[in-house]
Amino acid sequence: MTASPQTNPATASTAVEITYPDSDGKPMADNTLQFRWIVTIKENLEILFANDPEVFVAGDLLWYPVEGNNRLCQAPDAMVVFGRTKGDRGSYQQWKENNIAPQVVFEILSPSNTGTEMTRKLLFYQQYGVEEYYQYDPDANELVGSQRENNALVAIADLQGWVSPRLGIRFEVTDETLGLHMPNGDRFLTTVELAEARDQALQQAAAERQRADAEQQRADRLAARLRAMGIDPDQV
Repeated sequence: MTASPQTNPATASTAVEITYPDSDGKPMADNTLQFRWIVTIKENLEILFANDPEVFVAGDLLWYPVEGNNRLCQAPDAMVVFGRTKGDRGSYQQWKENNIAPQVVFEILSPSNTGTEMTRKLLFYQQYGVEEYYQYDPDANELVGSQRENNALVAIADLQGWVSPRLGIRFEVTDETLGLHMPNGDRFLTTVELAEARDQALQQAAAERQRADAEQQRADRLAARLRAMGIDPDQV
């Protein structure tokens, strides 16, 4: 009688599937001001890179930098990843994205954010490859930023008029608020302002069409009168 082969417990391996949650259970924003800034920055960045299929922009998306560790993550208020295709994702699992880390990250502060929490986020972004990190407090109207130098995120000394090396956008801080400007100089607009600008452009286009139609009608009437007089308008 042949004995059945025995499995050596020391060499047996059990594949355990790790789940990477799509939510950390925390709200996207604590108030309307913070939410408006998050949406404005994220949506304007989407517009800026709309025609580049290799730039992925996301807001409040969990980023997992290390495979096998589902507790190591952050959800930047807005992040930009160059070299990754657009498309919907439940989370950004870096090992599935050619191991490309987000290069630019934005955080919008709320009254509940603590100094310890923000320091922890800075260290996370520093450790896992972020090149530019911008943090704005809309209540205090304070902007701080960091840029990678070698293996560290180093504070940018003067952000007034600063142009992001990666994004090409310009930062302006006035006494009242933060101004963000596209590379062509256009200001970042809220969704309401974007809708108003669209409606204005449509109205202007409609008015221009009406003007052109009126001019054509006048030209047609003049041509008809000339023909009635025996004059070929094409020869005038």
